[in-house]
Parts: sequence; structure tokens; C-alpha cells
Amino acid sequence: MRNYELTIILNPDIAEEDVPQTMEKLSALIAKNGGEITDTEQWGRRKLSYPIKHHAEGNYVMMKLGLEPEKTTQFENDLNLVEDYLRHLLLRTDN
Repeated sequence: MRNYELTIILNPDIAEEDVPQTMEKLSALIAKNGGEITDTEQWGRRKLSYPIKHHAEGNYVMMKLGLEPEKTTQFENDLNLVEDYLRHLLLRTDN
């Protein structure tokens, strides 16, 4: 299992009190692909550099997780199917 860092921008239409519920969905998606979360940081709502899907803001979340390398493609495909996520970036860390 390799270590990865996932930065994700959540749709700003999601209310602040509903962000934990959206994070539960993300956790379930990670578990479905055989991964495990080691750390989560919620950065809150921030202004985007450029509009994404007609939104000027987004809720940023950064997660550290362990995932098998062969599962990353399927995991990213699953992330692209969820409308609550505007963008994501999955990076392998050297830890």
C-alpha cells in the first residue's frame, strides 16, 4: 500500500453542516477501493482562481490516505462521477 495525498474541492452549494455527510461518502468511496484514511484537514470555503462549473468558491479538503497503486485509476474514475466534487488532485507521497 502506498501513501497518497488527496486534495478535493467540494461544491459550494453544500451547506457547511452537510460537509461531514459528504466526507462520509468520500470515506466510503475510499474504503470501497481498498484504501484507508490516515489524516483529514478541512480548509474551509475559499475563492477559486477561476470558475469551475460556474462556481467562484469551493470547500477545500485535504486527506492523507493509503491505497494500492493499481486501484488509483478506478478511484479517480469514481471521484469524477460524483457531482458534489468539483475537482480533485491525487498525489503519491514519498513517505
